[in-house]
Amino acid sequence: MPEFTAPQSFTIPDDASAVDSVFTRAQTKPASLVYKRKAGSAWVDVTAAEFAEKVTSVAKGLIALGIEQGDRVALMSATRYEWPLVDYAIWAAGAVTVPIYETSSAEQVRWILEDSEATLLVVETEKHRETVAEVTDAAPSVRKVLQIEAASGARGAVEELTALGADVSDDDVQARIAALKSSDPATLIYTSGTTGRPKGCALTHGNLLAESRGIVASSLGDLLTQPGVTTLMFLPMAHVLARAVSIAAFDAGAALGHTSDIPNLVPTFGEFKPDFILSVPRVFEKVYNAARAKAHGEGKGKIFDAAAETAIAWSEAQDKGGAGLVLNAKHFVFDKLVYSKLKSALGGRCQLAISGGAPLGARLGHFFRGIGVTIYEGYGLTETSAAFAVNTIGHQKIGTVGRPLAGNSVRIAEDGEIMLSGPVVFGGYWKNEKATAEAIEDGWFHTGDLGSLDSEGYITITGRKKEILVTAGGKNVSPAQLEDHLRAHPLISQAIVVGDQQPFIGALVTIDAEALPAWNERNGKPADTAVADLLADADLTAEIDEAIAEANKLVSHAEAIKKYRILPVDFSEETGELTPTMKLKRNVVYTTFADDIAKIYAK
Repeated sequence: MPEFTAPQSFTIPDDASAVDSVFTRAQTKPASLVYKRKAGSAWVDVTAAEFAEKVTSVAKGLIALGIEQGDRVALMSATRYEWPLVDYAIWAAGAVTVPIYETSSAEQVRWILEDSEATLLVVETEKHRETVAEVTDAAPSVRKVLQIEAASGARGAVEELTALGADVSDDDVQARIAALKSSDPATLIYTSGTTGRPKGCALTHGNLLAESRGIVASSLGDLLTQPGVTTLMFLPMAHVLARAVSIAAFDAGAALGHTSDIPNLVPTFGEFKPDFILSVPRVFEKVYNAARAKAHGEGKGKIFDAAAETAIAWSEAQDKGGAGLVLNAKHFVFDKLVYSKLKSALGGRCQLAISGGAPLGARLGHFFRGIGVTIYEGYGLTETSAAFAVNTIGHQKIGTVGRPLAGNSVRIAEDGEIMLSGPVVFGGYWKNEKATAEAIEDGWFHTGDLGSLDSEGYITITGRKKEILVTAGGKNVSPAQLEDHLRAHPLISQAIVVGDQQPFIGALVTIDAEALPAWNERNGKPADTAVADLLADADLTAEIDEAIAEANKLVSHAEAIKKYRILPVDFSEETGELTPTMKLKRNVVYTTFADDIAKIYAK
């Protein structure tokens, strides 16, 4: 079995914890900038000394409320400054953070509170409080609910905890921190779950520290440790990727801002001007598709498409000895005409981006590197404390997810499954020995992902074991490659490949609502024409036919999509087809759109 181990470059003391850096930085660099907090329309600087004081005050309040060492405290909020403040305070009180997506349903919240036996719940808004009102009554362990955004006539959670802890001493907080061990659980993250009930993934302080130090020890740390470097965090902080990179950035000395206003992300980039960003592939796809749609809508489509092809060709040439004179000249011209505008949309200072959560796709990776914003793709799961492997500065192979972080090992099983071990890999699921035994065997975590490994340790993801379709003819088909390619099309929002135990491969396709009005106008239709009115439209069918044909070039004839259906609606988290990190819940799609799938195979 192919195997690769990245050399260990650091050790984690037994008495270390993820909150230590808050106080270390306050002592060594008290005036250094750690956060930029949004207050109205302004960004307010928060220094290391100020943040440590706030963390201590909130931790005192938690202690005053009766939170004991090892207790679980649930946190349900969108991405904002108070998220890491409460998170670090929970650790400073010796407790364990249980993040809950702010979009979670009451039933999802109920399960997490009951399973984790959380003693306190911190929510963001009155709407969240209303969502959890009934389930908190049904969760006997929850003693109190606090709200970050103050209700009328009341104090917000931070202010209330600060007031409650006024009589608790600093020594009590330091005693709680001193009692923490690196082997203690720091957080229970409930996997968003594309199937089944979420499992509580128990990550220790050691896991989070290994993740942070592994990222900083890689060449990405060359950027993170530069004085004055900032990043804007907009992914859900309840997701392990945003949380882990936030911790690594803090530990390295970078300053962070937060926003959950995704529709106004581009203007916020312009205000904040981040030096690097973290995102999931779908956001990068939307940036590309929106820029292309805008160019075509303004009659500049040919220029944009030529610029995109040049960017991709120029990036591909970097892996083959460099671009020639003609390609370099074209690249220079398009940098002035097109690429500079795209970089401005990211704030104008963005040096690089980090992508995780799902496969990026080589074409998109080459495009962004070609315009001057290299995306370093990584790979990991909640069970690996976020990134297990990552491409880094000077160590990148586009199309792969990089090499393991320091001290970690990867192995490819005989059936192609990726297996992982090392300091970032979790020790098990909360109160679920059966699931733990199924996931970890002889010290190796079975990811369920399929992939390959080259001689330098670069990992390539090829699909999911559980997502493998087996046609009636016995052909094994991994849908990921086809779906990724289709989603890269400017007009396509989502695509799901079907065909298990069927005579051929089919697909369901949804249309991007943001791209549709411009497409309508370019094709002589009223801008507000809905997808439902275009299902039999010849122009739309021709466009999707072309996208399907291009995707089919990537696979064999037996794996190619033979028939597809355009759906009148898109998949969404609200309707249950997507997880909070925009992954498809295949079982939900198969059930909800069973009739559409049946019509693909109807004789």
